[in-house]
Amino acid sequence: MYGRGLEEAVKPFCEKIRSVAEDDSNTCIMTHLDADGLISASIISMTLLRLGAKCVVRPISDMVPAVIEQMKSEAHDFYIISDLGAGLGAALNDALGDRWIIIDHHQLPDAELTGPYSAHILNAFKYSIDGGSEISSGGLAYLLANQLEKSNWDLSPIAVVSAISDNQDQGDKKSLISINSEIIKTAESHGLITVDLDLIFTGRETKPLHEALASTSFPYIDGITWNTENAYTVIKNSGVRMMENGRWRVLAEIPQEEKSIILDAIVKFVATSSKYKTANLTENLVGYTYTLVNEDIRSQLRDAREFSTLLNACGRTGRAGIGVGICMGDRYVCLTEGERIADTYRAILAKSISTILTEKWRAIDNGRSIFVNAENVLAEEMLGAVSSILSGSPTLGDRVLFVWTVSSDGMHKFSCRKCIGCKSGLDLGLVVRNCAESVGGIGDGHKAAAGCKVPSSRLEDFVSCVRRATLDSKTTNSS
Repeated sequence: MYGRGLEEAVKPFCEKIRSVAEDDSNTCIMTHLDADGLISASIISMTLLRLGAKCVVRPISDMVPAVIEQMKSEAHDFYIISDLGAGLGAALNDALGDRWIIIDHHQLPDAELTGPYSAHILNAFKYSIDGGSEISSGGLAYLLANQLEKSNWDLSPIAVVSAISDNQDQGDKKSLISINSEIIKTAESHGLITVDLDLIFTGRETKPLHEALASTSFPYIDGITWNTENAYTVIKNSGVRMMENGRWRVLAEIPQEEKSIILDAIVKFVATSSKYKTANLTENLVGYTYTLVNEDIRSQLRDAREFSTLLNACGRTGRAGIGVGICMGDRYVCLTEGERIADTYRAILAKSISTILTEKWRAIDNGRSIFVNAENVLAEEMLGAVSSILSGSPTLGDRVLFVWTVSSDGMHKFSCRKCIGCKSGLDLGLVVRNCAESVGGIGDGHKAAAGCKVPSSRLEDFVSCVRRATLDSKTTNSS
């Protein structure tokens, strides 16, 4: 069904997971703490539980040597590593022997595409599938679960959320493409998801119109994003009713004509008050939305993008277990706490980005790339979220963005993105990994997004390496 050898490639991993369940093995799922990591781990966990197996989920920020060394001494019989581990096959093999597999979608070094550890690694790039746009780790976990038991189709909606969370809505009008679109078809056929062309506001199912507009940070709209007063004025002046029967209206319930009026009002505001090009604005505010129809109306889980934000909030604020609980079906204690965490998380993001944009000295711009020093502003867990938002700002547009802070182990951690409008042909994941490894660090990612950790003593060497690569890169017609 999914082509390019992937369906066949999943089979030995299915056999391994089935044997782990039959042997009553004590399995540990190590996963990244972002939304894709939490979803992929949850899908794997539910699959194992349905097979009668025991497992635990451990979300982590990075798969660093110290973590692998700790795994070596633990009592678990088997490890499943999701959304992590690219380039670490040799280290895992040395530590664990054959007691591990990886399910991941990040770019692999050549040695792991066909090398001695390849049989342990289920990775999209092994089958000429772009893990940056065609499938996420959650999607791979879903394919595996579905091949094990066809009744696992009920996990397809959160696999869609995982693709959205990793910005894989890269098709026309922010659609999901390739294997992701096949997963959507499965979810649609079972009545689990509806797909519509709509305004893409944060909180389109849950927030009053003006609050949803003000909460929308990608694209970042100067004067509107996180400015509730201005957002209120824009919508009020448009003539669209903001309340009905004493209750605030939400975007998901208003007719298309009123949505067009709101979009026109935003465009007019931007044309006179912002640096944003209105053509780019319309392109990034209108797109396909994915509604999980079995979730309650006005729940933060009903819209796939808002669901993904909630999971990222849980993972990046040290509450990943709440996110896993939500993915596995808890709609009471975990959901209530998750929604509270998400609200706090958005406030932290707003404050952090305001500081970065206000303190101009933090940014070093060479025209092709921009380096942002977020030390003493950002915790390492928040780095990816902030770099993603900044990449949608017209202030930083057309460049390759590198944001860094100091991690808990004293190393410098980077999150790197191609900004809106960037025409660089740079393969960011490859460049970041190579430059990080050249200075004794680790890194991975995709063509348009990557991350790494480097020794603080080699910070300048790393920056020089990626700056040279950015300056040497050719431009292309698309980012």
